Amino acid sequence: MRVTATRTVPQTPEQVWAVLADHEGMSHWAPGLKVTLDREGTPEPNGVGAVRRIATPGPAPAIVEEIEAFYPGRRLGYRALSGVPFRDYAGDVELRPVGAGTEIRYTTTAEQRVPLAEKAALTAAAHTLLALLVRRVRATS
Repeated sequence: MRVTATRTVPQTPEQVWAVLADHEGMSHWAPGLKVTLDREGTPEPNGVGAVRRIATPGPAPAIVEEIEAFYPGRRLGYRALSGVPFRDYAGDVELRPVGAGTEIRYTTTAEQRVPLAEKAALTAAAHTLLALLVRRVRATS
């Protein structure tokens, strides 16, 4: 199952990338998130192989994700190692210059077990993550 949410912002791909690739900075995206790196990537600390831990308020377990694609200014991909209610959950964010701005395509994928319930939850996740990213990008420019 795959869901894609798309938005265009007036910021450059480099400006969007600065927010997107700053894993610990995700703490600024939404109140209550605490993001730490369990392991740095190579050759970039936030690059391929980096493992980020996203703690949310309340009793829910932390979400642990590993970065699988890291192309500065263009694409960041990750897969969940634990803490999400989906099997084989992954996310992929692509940036594409459009005029003076950037098109952001946020795609989430997961194995589909319960067609309607999981599709709705995955759709909500993609749209929420994109909205939070866009809000932070606009706030930093």
